[in-house]
Amino acid sequence: MAFNTKDDGGDEVMGEINVTPLVDVMLVLLVVFIVTAPLLTQAVHVNLPKTAETAPPDDKQASYLSVDAQGKIYIDKQEFPLEIIEGELRNRLAANPEFALNLNADDAVQYGIVAKVMSSIERAGVTKLSVLTVPQ
Repeated sequence: MAFNTKDDGGDEVMGEINVTPLVDVMLVLLVVFIVTAPLLTQAVHVNLPKTAETAPPDDKQASYLSVDAQGKIYIDKQEFPLEIIEGELRNRLAANPEFALNLNADDAVQYGIVAKVMSSIERAGVTKLSVLTVPQ
């Protein structure tokens, strides 16, 4: 559909589209997306519950895997590099099917190191894992 915009009585049809309203609508949509996009990427805020002190794990068969503040990894007070933790845990699990592990990590250690250790524990097949903390 075309409109004649000339007053001279001619039958010429204007073949151009007025893009100003289109640009206005697109700018409004752009602003809306710019404002709402950061809100969509944030995680759900959850207030974690405070827990009461629980009974300590059974120490009869449990081994201790500790990560100190410098990132050194120990299994039962013997230091191991991160690369062989998985193999060592597999060996201990093969020797004792009831193998249980207690994980201690220093408060100052970087999260990445603890995440790598936990990944090694999972790949080794250890299913009895306790993460030890100190009650506040």
